[in-house]
Amino acid sequence: MGLDIRLPLGLIFLIIGGIMAGYGVFTRGSAMYASSQGINLNLVWGLVMLAFGLIMFIAARKKS
Repeated sequence: MGLDIRLPLGLIFLIIGGIMAGYGVFTRGSAMYASSQGINLNLVWGLVMLAFGLIMFIAARKKS
């Protein structure tokens, strides 16, 4: 019996990454991205978090 943190960690990153990526999609082209040289950081990091969450979730499901 071991504590496998990959499943809850994957779910948290999937949820938060989805929220961030969705916000980035809906605010695309907004003036608030002028300070980041026009890079939509919400979308970029949301997709990174989604990918990490998916990897953790799949790894936890394969172990079970």
